[in-house]
Amino acid sequence: MEGYTYLLSLCVILMSTKIFSILSQRAQLPQVVGALMAGLFFGPAVLGAITQHFFGVQFCLMPSPLLSRLAELGVIVIMFTAGMETNLEELKASGFIGFVVALLGVIFPLGMGAGMMYFFNPGISFPAAIFIGAVLTATSVSITVEALKELGKMSTKAGNTILAAALIDDILGLICLTLVTGIAGGDTNLLLVFVKIAGFFVFVGVTGFIYKTAMERIPTDRNLRRYPVMGFALCLFMAWAAEVVFGVADIIGAFAAGMIIAMSPKGQYIASKFDTIAYLLLTPVFFANIGLEVTLPSFSMETVIFIAVLIIVSIVSKLFGCGLGAKMCGLDNQQSYVIGLGMVCRGEVALIVAGKGVAMNLIEESELGPIIIMIIVCTVITPIFLKQAFKGQKDEAGSTIFEEKFMLEDQADEIEEDLYRRRSLLSH
Repeated sequence: MEGYTYLLSLCVILMSTKIFSILSQRAQLPQVVGALMAGLFFGPAVLGAITQHFFGVQFCLMPSPLLSRLAELGVIVIMFTAGMETNLEELKASGFIGFVVALLGVIFPLGMGAGMMYFFNPGISFPAAIFIGAVLTATSVSITVEALKELGKMSTKAGNTILAAALIDDILGLICLTLVTGIAGGDTNLLLVFVKIAGFFVFVGVTGFIYKTAMERIPTDRNLRRYPVMGFALCLFMAWAAEVVFGVADIIGAFAAGMIIAMSPKGQYIASKFDTIAYLLLTPVFFANIGLEVTLPSFSMETVIFIAVLIIVSIVSKLFGCGLGAKMCGLDNQQSYVIGLGMVCRGEVALIVAGKGVAMNLIEESELGPIIIMIIVCTVITPIFLKQAFKGQKDEAGSTIFEEKFMLEDQADEIEEDLYRRRSLLSH
């Protein structure tokens, strides 16, 4: 019967994330924080440690290949829907600002992270020190995107700048990792990295043109269910191609697919159909799985001090670097602060970079625990501080107009689908 344990695990995840989200909402916190805390509580870090210590049993949810795959699918869907709900004109207008924000958001963490390592270990090698800085450059925008969606700030100037900066940050981080690995003696080819990145953008353009042309030629008076299916298939294909073929994060491929969908016929109708699959299963599993992956070893006082400094450096480097970039581009203090906050969140990318450092003997196994704690802290505090930053701030006109436009188009698509069903019944 052990083969059916995943059913109970999914049941506990869905119920616990919803209960913790409700509690977070009542505590005036973003609901995403509750979902994250549910995974932490029912995972090895809290409940597992408590039950094992007091009762001698291991009664907690454990990471599994199934949950990891569902979580990966969850973050892909989050970024896919973010692409479909993005104000494309505002995103294009934020391109230059996003580049400046991302550039300083890589330079500051890289330098501050390396400096911190030299402070704690003056005899550390340059590649080892710079690799910790490379870990801090990674930004995980999926948590920020969910928080912005919950707050209704996805299509604001700050929201679109965060999206643009996060996408560019991933590319700059990939280049940075390639350079650092090359310095450390890895067999990476920087020219090949640039060629793959350029190829990815060409791939997005060609795929978008083909998909848009195909959608325009499909009769609109047929079954509308085909549109979400074809859209999701495009999302999965582009996520796979981005990761496997071009070496870019799969979430960037999913986001690009969302933008292609947004520019195609029935784009808003397709977007409206992904809310259910997201909140019903994939999004809760994604957030809970972050907590389930956390295991906390025993730490000495020196390690605790290192963790505290690492967390401070990780927050300040992104907050100051990205905020300064936004300020240099003419944004006001409030917008610059929000953009800096939105880029603080770390995630799976930082873990991947850290894992590569361990494999190359540039990061000690004992340093993985502090890195995991840093990622969790940044992940939890980002939506909390974002909500505080937006509190009392007036909605931007563009955001309100875009959201109203989305709602009206969604209602129109629902009416069109209802009319089609009625015509089908009459024809029979």
